[in-house]
Order: sequence, then structure tokens, then C-alpha cells
Amino acid sequence: MTLKQVGLFADGVAVKQIGKEPFRLVRNLVDEVITVNTDEICAAIKDIFDDTRSVSEPAGALAVAGLKKYIETERVNDKSLVAIESGANMNFDRLRYVAERAQVGEHREILLAVTIPEHPGSFLAFCKLLGKRSITEFNYRYFDSASAQIFAGISSRGIDADKAEIISQLQSRGFAVTDMTHNELAKEHIRYMVGGHAPRALNEVIFSLQFPERPGALLRFLSALGSQWNISLFHYRNHGAAFGKVLLGVQIAKSEQAALQLCFDALAFRYTEETSNPTTPHINCLLVDRVRL
Repeated sequence: MTLKQVGLFADGVAVKQIGKEPFRLVRNLVDEVITVNTDEICAAIKDIFDDTRSVSEPAGALAVAGLKKYIETERVNDKSLVAIESGANMNFDRLRYVAERAQVGEHREILLAVTIPEHPGSFLAFCKLLGKRSITEFNYRYFDSASAQIFAGISSRGIDADKAEIISQLQSRGFAVTDMTHNELAKEHIRYMVGGHAPRALNEVIFSLQFPERPGALLRFLSALGSQWNISLFHYRNHGAAFGKVLLGVQIAKSEQAALQLCFDALAFRYTEETSNPTTPHINCLLVDRVRL
């Protein structure tokens, strides 16, 4: 079996098909294969650093991430288990990304999009519902006189029941809540942006794109788009990885969307239309640094 695409964060193990000899060994010797996501790998990198003061690359921490997941799913207690850490080729610029994602990987941070009434005291009421939990992040943008869209990071006790309790408390007070904790678009882009649609219809289509992180790639992309379509939203952030990620909004008529996608195809950049992603109501063209409270 050959995968159509692979994640590039743990680039040391990013292969579309296992080799013939490794597959033979795995089939004969391995009892189970455990998959982990980017957040869980980041949490494992943090664990290794906390225990040994060494910094592992994502592929090097893969076994620790898998071991942690095995312990959690199988409810293992009072056992001595071994994971092999191999690989310390970590790009320094990527450490910022790892630190941000580790909290979610440890189930210590919940990301929520919340609609609150636009009047004095709403934010105070929102905070009171959280009790002694800390707000790790709060992004807000005025939209209209009726309601406000906020994107909030909330500290968690590390159990799923805690997240369900928080969401239930907010909903009981009439706040509309969307759980963004496991939404990649939210974690890659939306958390760095202020919430709320632009205050008028834009005929906007949203795309996430990925292109090789090398000199000239961004310029090549923008040059290919030219001036035939108006860019209504653009968010790019360098995470020190091999590939750059862009969130793009384009004002375009439905009849022209096929031509735009042909342009993307010609560039050979991976792209996904995100217009219907549940995070998009919390996008605005104004970008800001994150607000830490």
C-alpha cells in the first residue's frame, strides 16, 4: 500500500511506502502499530527535555509518543517500559512551534471559538464560568453591536471530561461554542488571527496551501496569482519546517474557481479548500500577535 500523502513534521519517518525488508521484519516481529499526531509528538519532545535536558527531533521522539499513547489507551500501571529515542537533528526555529503544540498534546490546553454578547461584562461572565482555570490565550475583534467572536485558549486538567465540563458550562449561559482543539487550521493559522468576518460580503473562498520552504517560493506563488484575483486574507508563519503553510482568502466568482485551482495545480503546491471549515467564521483579514493574559 502506498499513501497518497504523508505528514512532514516528523520528516525522518515521512515515507509513502515502507521498504520491502522493513515490512518483512515488521510483519514477523511487531505485535502492534500505534499512530500519533503532531501534538502528541511535541508533547513527547517536551517530556524528553524535561527528563534528560536533551532535545529530540520529531522522528526521534516518535517512540516516546507511541509509548505514552499505549499507556493511556491500555491503562498500563506499575510496569517498566522502554522506548528508543533516536535523532537530535532539531531545527532551532521549530522549537517555538513544538512548545506551542505540546500543551495540546498533553491535553493541558483547550482551544475554543466562542460567541459572546457585545456588551460590558460579557468577558467577565465568560471568565467567571472558567473558575480557577487560566486563560492561556484570548483573541477578540469587534464585529457588530450584537455579538463578538473570540478565540480562547484555556488551561485544562488533562482529561476529556474537563473539556466537556467547560463547554457545557459555557453553553448553559447561552454562549455558542465550537471546539477547535483538534482542528489543524485553527492551530496553524486561526489562533494567530483576530476573530470575525469582514463586515460585508466578499465572495471569499478560503484555501490552505503548502509549499517548499526555500528562497523565492513565496514570491513565486504570489507572482503566479498575479493581479487577476484580489487576495482578501493572507496568513503565513515560518515554523522552521521544510514546508511553509499559508492560509489564503481570495475574492472570486464561482465561475473562476476552476481557473484558480488550475493555477495551484501548475505550481504543484498542495492545497485544500477550507471555506466550509468550522473555523472560518472566526477569520478576519487583520492579523495580530497573540494576546497572552
